Amino acid sequence: MQIKNQYLADLYEEISKKNSNEPEFLQTVYEVFESLVPVADKRQDLIDAGVFSRMVEPERTIIFRVSWVDDNGKVQVNRGYRVQFNSAIGPYKGGLRFHPSVNLSIMKFLGFEQTFKNSLTGLPMGGGKGGSDFDPKGKSDGEIMRFCQSFMTELAKHIGPDTDVPAGDIGVGAREIGYLFGQYKRLRNEFTGVLTGKGFSYGGSRIRPEATGYGAVYYVENLLATYGEEIKGKTFAVSGFGNVAWGTVQKLTELGGKVVTISGPDGYIYDKDGVNTPEKIAYMLEMRTSNRNRVEDYADKFGVPFFAGKKPWGEKVDVIMPCATQNEVNLD
Repeated sequence: MQIKNQYLADLYEEISKKNSNEPEFLQTVYEVFESLVPVADKRQDLIDAGVFSRMVEPERTIIFRVSWVDDNGKVQVNRGYRVQFNSAIGPYKGGLRFHPSVNLSIMKFLGFEQTFKNSLTGLPMGGGKGGSDFDPKGKSDGEIMRFCQSFMTELAKHIGPDTDVPAGDIGVGAREIGYLFGQYKRLRNEFTGVLTGKGFSYGGSRIRPEATGYGAVYYVENLLATYGEEIKGKTFAVSGFGNVAWGTVQKLTELGGKVVTISGPDGYIYDKDGVNTPEKIAYMLEMRTSNRNRVEDYADKFGVPFFAGKKPWGEKVDVIMPCATQNEVNLD
């Protein structure tokens, strides 16, 4: 489908040629350009100043080797990324993701969107994203620690409280942030606000793990209000079982909603009574920290159906909330 502004359409074609092997990044650029058609139609000054073309080019893209030693004494090598996309209104801010799917296209996609999300907060924060194709699944605590130390040894050259402040994301929770922060302190000999998502005992914020999920629910709450509806009494299909899903389930339950699904890489569970008791919500936390990366354990513990290799979007509910990763919902 053609972007309905010739300048933006031509610019998108140019960007597509430059980034032809980055489908996720091109997808988000296309979506943003479509939304900016009314702006481009009226603001020739922005076109003349090159604002649109500058907006889609990261200020800095850092790719680096991460060598670490596994429990068998063998050297493993992964690839690390930090895309410092835009610092127009403040230091780069965005999470670190450790997952086998991580590549440059996904990092640019997420960093580009993070720029807009951060600007909407009203706080002086730019946008960035980073991570590695390292897979924490099945790794020991020692292996994860050694990987994080090697990763930070390179990343520390490029971040700082007034430069770039990473956070957690998929595969990077309080444990990993702790390892990363410890290595940063060792390298720089300073205790400073260079990472968010730290444990509360050493400078972290209360409810930080739940914050993203809470924000998603507040968004849905306000969206429903525009239709004269509310969360109370509605059923929800939630995907994922990590930090975002955990916070989402907590807040939906608190506001009177009933969550009937959570999911993982292995499939999803359907709990007709709701994932709504302290025991069930606490078990989500236990699953998240167990490093097993599967929700079938929930089905075994609470005697509910498990659907292997499937997504929960076919269940009959009032609202779906994707809380696992990007591009979870499509036209299929």
